Amino acid sequence: MTDMTALRRLLDALPLSVLLIASLTLGLAPFVPEPHIWEKLKMLAAGELSETIDILDLAMHGAPWLLLALKLTVGRRPVG
Repeated sequence: MTDMTALRRLLDALPLSVLLIASLTLGLAPFVPEPHIWEKLKMLAAGELSETIDILDLAMHGAPWLLLALKLTVGRRPVG
């Protein structure tokens, strides 16, 4: 089994609705004063993302978005 096949099988097993809910809740939490993922992306762009906890925060809050993007692109099967 190739790596791409394993990825497709994983993405097929994850319902789109679950990924959407995870992205909108875990991916954006806390909502006030700004979403955590946005804060971490700004830190990354400014070169200030150096603490281990910040890197793990970025991974945790970014994972649902990454999986959603993969599901919408790589996970799509060709029609026909």
